[in-house]
Amino acid sequence: MSQERELSPPTITAAPRPFAIDVLVAFGLALGSSSAQGLGRFAYGLLLPSMSGALHWSFATAGLMNTANALGYLLGALVAAPAARRWNPRRLFVSGLIATALLLFAAALTGDVVVLFVLRLATGVAGAVAFVLGGVLATGFSQGRPGGRSAVLLGIYFSGGGLGVLLSGLALPPVLRAGPPDDAWRWGWVVLGALAALSVLLVIPAARRTAAPPPSPDGARFSPKPIIATLIAYGLFGVGYIAYMTFIGAYLEAGGAGTAEVSVFWSVLGASAIAGGFAWGPMLGRLHGGRALAVLLVVLAVGAALPLISTGVVAEFASALLFGCSFLSVVTAVTTTARHALPPHRWAAAIGALTTVFAAGQCAGPVLAGVLSDGGGIGTGLLMSVGILACAALVALAQPAAR
Repeated sequence: MSQERELSPPTITAAPRPFAIDVLVAFGLALGSSSAQGLGRFAYGLLLPSMSGALHWSFATAGLMNTANALGYLLGALVAAPAARRWNPRRLFVSGLIATALLLFAAALTGDVVVLFVLRLATGVAGAVAFVLGGVLATGFSQGRPGGRSAVLLGIYFSGGGLGVLLSGLALPPVLRAGPPDDAWRWGWVVLGALAALSVLLVIPAARRTAAPPPSPDGARFSPKPIIATLIAYGLFGVGYIAYMTFIGAYLEAGGAGTAEVSVFWSVLGASAIAGGFAWGPMLGRLHGGRALAVLLVVLAVGAALPLISTGVVAEFASALLFGCSFLSVVTAVTTTARHALPPHRWAAAIGALTTVFAAGQCAGPVLAGVLSDGGGIGTGLLMSVGILACAALVALAQPAAR
């Protein structure tokens, strides 16, 4: 059977689906988010100390690699919506995930900075296309569910990045400890590629249960005006959160944390992100405008600040819990805002625009935090993260509720 046949639109019936079936489909789609974000982007934070030591990188060079990924994410976000108008979104979603898996494998083959930069760039493009179009499919799939169930289903999809963080937090540290110091990071990329490849096989059945969004009835361009405050806040979030995700592992190790402790920290962060998809759902269903987004950003700022306030284990894992349970729910919050403010045929463009400003923020975040860390210590970059997340919360409050 061809892939096109496997991804053909499902037969639509009038009978309502049991919510348990919806949850299973959302989890299947979330495996795509897990690969595109958790494995393709966030897991680099775990490999960074090993790669920096073996390849003799500065903090700025280490941050540059995440900037490459963010730049690719920006390019992917720009092309995702136009590509979805021309080709089958489900096919593009799965194709982006296949490309992500192959690129993760390829990163194990070289230590050349330029080649790794290109691979991280390409991984960002593939991941963004998959993530945006997966978000469009999940948004349409969750539409019309009563109460907070719609937000829960969206939250499950977007918390897939947390699943990727959890999987990488469990799988990578043993590989990094067991391998030779100069080559352990290479086996880390192989593990990530294998996990991403397995995810593709499990995503396809879930993708078959979704429907592509309706085409635009007119040729008018998408206007960001109804969600402009959310766009700005989301861009600031991109700057602030990526600094934490890139350097928190190195910050903990610089403070004396061992590999096992960092592994547990990363696993708590990922598990909390998965739980956050359920925990924040009722609030996202009740609070309108930018209030839910502002709450999440405040929690993130507090979580990012805790390791700077105290170097104790309690503060460290409280940071993982607070930051983990909130950072992917921000994506759910902005997508929910776009869904309420815009008609269905504008969702793909809106999610693409949101992902674009988010990716632009991510391009600036790692390099800025890396340069600050080279000059004033790695804690300086994390302090920048706290301040920008707090500013984003204030901006989010300017988003009006949809009428």
